[in-house]
Amino acid sequence: MFNPSFGVKVLLVVICALASIIVATGAGILTYATGASPAEAVLAAGGAFAVFMTLGLTTLAMLGLV
Repeated sequence: MFNPSFGVKVLLVVICALASIIVATGAGILTYATGASPAEAVLAAGGAFAVFMTLGLTTLAMLGLV
């Protein structure tokens, strides 16, 4: 069974966070483009970040990588 070292685990979490930032940026831009206020766009981006980060970390945990 593959048991990643601490450094690999940190890199996987960082990759997950960077992917979440990309998704959050897209969600914020799309929300703002629909005519929402900047505050609403930031809230949508924050929600997208939280959901995607949770999904990513849960997936990594279920695979036994984190």
